Amino acid sequence: MRILFLGDIVGAPGVAAIKKMLPGIRVSERLDLVVANAENATNGSGLSPKDYRHLRAAGIDAITLGDHIYKKQEIAEVMVNPREPICKPANFPPEAPGRDHVALTVNGVSVVVISLMGRTFMRPVDCPYSAVDRVLKSLPGPRVVLVDIHAEATADKYLMAHHLKGRVSAVLGTHTHVPTADEQILPGGTAFQCDVGMCGPYDSILGRRIDRVLSTAISFVPSSFDVATGDVRLSGAIVDADDATGSATGIRRMQWKDEVTG
Repeated sequence: MRILFLGDIVGAPGVAAIKKMLPGIRVSERLDLVVANAENATNGSGLSPKDYRHLRAAGIDAITLGDHIYKKQEIAEVMVNPREPICKPANFPPEAPGRDHVALTVNGVSVVVISLMGRTFMRPVDCPYSAVDRVLKSLPGPRVVLVDIHAEATADKYLMAHHLKGRVSAVLGTHTHVPTADEQILPGGTAFQCDVGMCGPYDSILGRRIDRVLSTAISFVPSSFDVATGDVRLSGAIVDADDATGSATGIRRMQWKDEVTG
């Protein structure tokens, strides 16, 4: 099985690039499954039902979220629908709307997608280690398991990868929007990359207009951190997994550039 996991989709430029480029990427890379973190897809913070439908129609099979999960509160209506392949971080409180994992069948193979949120420099959340252990224990033996670890600290991501090595197919980091050059297969057949990057405008400060962020950093005068528009790219990782065992056999750091916005 060949899986593409895309990093944080940021604003209208990110959504437009997904709609434009992903159908061709699915064909050229012979992808069986596409998963993406979309917590910043609508105006740079949150995900609306409209943008959710656009992303699904463009070829994204499952969607994870993070700390901006409910910035567009209407997404809760989508998240509580058991037919929709979207999940909250599994270490959010039980009262938070949504499910703690997504279960899919791809070419006859059971696939589970889990989202987790780190605790360092993040909003207070439950223990991600006990949360993922709880979810894995509840599963009826899925063959392929993909984990999105949405965290600020690299240590949080590395620790989670080592906690799960040999038990899941891949642990892939999101949230910091900068792709890291540390893709690897850990002992036991678990693919790992500390952060897979961002799908959105790279002529920016993590997807936001440089002038707005810089002026606020210098002057302390608040301004609207509007989504930037230039140099739009899609960043992610392609993981190859053995259908029978779920073990990762390869991982490639990937990035595609929209030449129109370059």
